[in-house]
Amino acid sequence: MRAVLCNQFGPPEDLVVGEVPDPTPGPGEILIDVKAAPVTFPDTLMLEDKYQFKADLPYIPGSEVAGVVTALGEGVDNIQIGSRVLCGLGAVGGYAEFAVAKAAVARILPDGVSFADSTGLLYAHGTTYYGLKQRGNLQKGETLLVLGAGGHVGLSAVEIGKLMGARVIAAASTEEKLDLCRERGADETINYAEESLKDRAKELTNGVGVDVVYDVVGGDYAEQALRAIAWEGRFLVIGFTAGIPAIPLNLTLLKSCQIVGVFYGAMTARDPELSNEIAEDLLQWVNSGDLRPHISARHGLDGAAEALRSLMDRKSIGKIVIEP
Repeated sequence: MRAVLCNQFGPPEDLVVGEVPDPTPGPGEILIDVKAAPVTFPDTLMLEDKYQFKADLPYIPGSEVAGVVTALGEGVDNIQIGSRVLCGLGAVGGYAEFAVAKAAVARILPDGVSFADSTGLLYAHGTTYYGLKQRGNLQKGETLLVLGAGGHVGLSAVEIGKLMGARVIAAASTEEKLDLCRERGADETINYAEESLKDRAKELTNGVGVDVVYDVVGGDYAEQALRAIAWEGRFLVIGFTAGIPAIPLNLTLLKSCQIVGVFYGAMTARDPELSNEIAEDLLQWVNSGDLRPHISARHGLDGAAEALRSLMDRKSIGKIVIEP
């Protein structure tokens, strides 16, 4: 089969596309004819050996796939050959024509959900739903500030925040990204490349501040957002595309607020029942049309390096999909 290969840690331009042996499902596993795989930020970190999970070289990038089951390993009786599925792979193996996954984590796709639309649900939208509902306790009518709102994960927070009944303020670095946020339901927007994130957020809330901050950016923007949080607000730590911030903890005292970590990947291993509930809710939303994930670009295997570079340089908007 053809696959994208990382033979040495480094930039995405070092990736190669080549022929490798077809994988074989072991006990409790399924073989998937891959139709789509999302490009995610952890994929970019792993390329440069900067992620908490360390891949053994050489490896195939890609942590999630959607496709059709073509073979079953020993003991698999809950899935049939020909089933349309969405699967998390752990961390590697997705950018290929075929992938092996554990049958226990495979989600059957409703007929109305396309392969491309489903990809990323277990990464971006899963992180968001877990963060907003379980970790942030977002309530209907509250104000949600989303940093990095133009990216895959940030845009999922705009979409799900609206589904949960929040007033959403989307913050991003370009007007192009903010235009998309408005299309996806954002009530207000902040261009933090041109205006003060803190001052504008306070202005949009009449000085009260925002109830929940969803931060995928970090860097210098994190403190600005924390200074714009309301009394007893919740600051959700999602990621650090602009670097890991140094937060003055006195602000949490002054605001009586919480800084809450959101590690969806670790939760899925610790609480499979909750993980199942989240996945089912998300798939139902997509199947009903209430949730419509935005796909900004589609690439074949030969375009994987370009797709990853776009994400690393923060030029991508919404979700990028690899379609082998």
